[in-house]
This record gives sequence, structure tokens and C-alpha cells, in this order.
Amino acid sequence: METPFVYGKLVSGHDFTNRTEELKRLSQNFLSGINTILISPRRWGKSSLVTKAASEVGKQEKNVRFVFLDMFNIRNEGEFYREYSEQTLKATSTKYQDIINYTKKFFRQWIPRISFSPDHFQEFSLGLDWQEVKKQPDEILELPQRIAEMKGWKINICIDEFQNISFFDDSLAFQKRLRSHWQQHKNVAYCLYGSKRHMMIDVFSKQSMPFYLFGDLVLIEKILPEHWVQFIVERFTSTGKSINEAQAGRIAFLAENHPFYVQQLAQSCWLRCDKILTDDLIDIAMETLILQLSLLFQQQIESLSSTQINYLGAVLNGETRLNSKEIIQKYQLGTSANIARIQQALINKEIIDLISGKPEIQDPLFKAWMKKHYFKAHY
Repeated sequence: METPFVYGKLVSGHDFTNRTEELKRLSQNFLSGINTILISPRRWGKSSLVTKAASEVGKQEKNVRFVFLDMFNIRNEGEFYREYSEQTLKATSTKYQDIINYTKKFFRQWIPRISFSPDHFQEFSLGLDWQEVKKQPDEILELPQRIAEMKGWKINICIDEFQNISFFDDSLAFQKRLRSHWQQHKNVAYCLYGSKRHMMIDVFSKQSMPFYLFGDLVLIEKILPEHWVQFIVERFTSTGKSINEAQAGRIAFLAENHPFYVQQLAQSCWLRCDKILTDDLIDIAMETLILQLSLLFQQQIESLSSTQINYLGAVLNGETRLNSKEIIQKYQLGTSANIARIQQALINKEIIDLISGKPEIQDPLFKAWMKKHYFKAHY
């Protein structure tokens, strides 16, 4: 029997949980050609949301096409242009000749080298001479718009981990170039999303940045507990196993409604029960997950300074006046001037995030491990 919970990969179909309002909003933006920026911490289901919305829109409207681009391993302009053009050609072509025709028609300043896989049409690559491309990159940036005009399509280009653009050499100039082209496209819209929340907010919310007010900014929130309860109970029931609503709510509570961990903890509970889930199995499943990840958490904590660890201890204890003399002395945080540096370092390491100005530890299992194992053993 297949397990009824999915995590660590794209979620679709009946495995997709709620997100009704976000799905409706994103789908409407895709249909209307509105640029969208999605921001949330890692593993909150952005990619699954985009994929599901694209799938539903694609079924409704045959003249709407989607291009997917992941910038996780893209670190410079040359790599971006190659991937951008390759993925656009793949998504808009149905045969070899389409690709050849598009490159002949739309790339006039230079001639790309095209290589195809002998056993699969979609596996091809463009050989771009960066020295030539950087003199005239406009043709690549205009490629989706020109194809859309020629075919009478609407094209949505979905770019994951977009915040990596900040690592490019002369990133600001590159962002200005992208914005200058993309804002003029009538048949192409852009869905830009990423998991480093603070970096994404810097790119899109600062008035001095090129992508300020580029589109509809959507901050993804956690799925509400009541939706998780319904989902978990239904998934257990569909496989002939029983769980009550209080138990489903406890699974969501222990995982702090974090989509990845709720699914993982629910699956761990499902695997442990025969027919009826008992409360003690939830405790066992939770502790087992924490211990499975303990080596990773230990490595994470070892990468921190003593003041950063002490700061996390203060956050775990619910301290709110972190700049006060009393808290600084109690947790040995150094000086008041040091607090901002500690906080920013932990944000950069994606350990905490500021929610309404309040620091919160992003990983609920890391938080549980620190409470139950690390701080009890060291303090």
C-alpha cells in the first residue's frame, strides 16, 4: 500500500492540501497576465502551489503556456541566459524543427549551437558564446514575447529561487536589464518565487530596487490547523486506518503547521499504527523524527557562535526585550550593539526570520531538538 502523505517533492492531486485562496489568486494572475511574486520560507509548498495552478490553468486554456526555470544552481548571467532560452524553447516547441526555426528567426545577432539528445526530443542544449551574448542579450530576453506574439499565446514564466539573482556580478545592473524588458511584455507574465524570505523581500520591497512594485506580492502563510485536521483524517480514512480529530490536530501542532513536517510526522504515525492510532504513537513518531535529524541539527548548532546560541536560547524562552540590559546580561549576549549583528547572522543562515518584527525559529523540529536535547544537556 502506498503511503498517503507526500513530502520532499512536488505535491499534486489529492496530496495537495488546501491553499484554496492562494491557488485561486495565482490562477487568476496566470490567466490575466499579471506578474506575481511568491515569498515564504523553504519547504512551505511554493513550488507545488505554482505547479498545481499552472496545471489547472493549462487544462482550462489551451493558449496559455508555462515555462519553468529553477535558479538554484545558476550563479551568473551567462548561465541564466542559457537556461532561460533553453526552457523557453522546450516549453514552446513540439518538434526539432520548431527549435531550429525559432533560433533562425529570433536570434539574428549571433548563431547559437544546438545539440539534441538522440533518444529524447526535449533533451537538448544551446551552446552560447558568452562573449557574444553579453554584447547583445536583448534577443534572449525578448524570445518568449516574440514566440507568444507569433503563436497567439499567453506565456507565464515561473522562476524558482529567484533571490539567487543577488549573487550575480553587478546584480543591480542585471536586474535593471530584466525589468526594462519584462515590464514591456504584453503576452508574457512572470511568476517569481524563492525560499530566502529576507532576500526576496529586499529585491521586491525596497523602492531603490529595480523590481520594486513589479507585480502582485503574495506572502505565503502557514496552512491553518483546521485544514490540516481535515486532510490528515481523510488520508488515514482513505487507507482503512483510524485517527481522531484531536490526534490530527496534535500532529499539526507539534509540527507547527509546517507543510513538510506535518506530512512527514503524519506519515510516521501512519506507518506505526495498525488500524487505530494511539496517542503514544504520536509521541514516539515525533521523538524518532527529532533523533533522525539530530546529527544535522548538531552540525547546525556547531556552526554558530556562543552568543548566537545564547540568543536562540532567549528566543526559545520567549524573551521579548532582547535589547534590554537585563536580558543581555542574563544570556551573555555581549553588548546592545551586538544584538542586531547576531540577529542578522541568524537570518542569513536561515535559522530565524522576523515575523511582525519578532524573531522566530524557522525549523520546528530544530526548535524541538534544542528545547529537549541541546539546552537541557548544556545549561
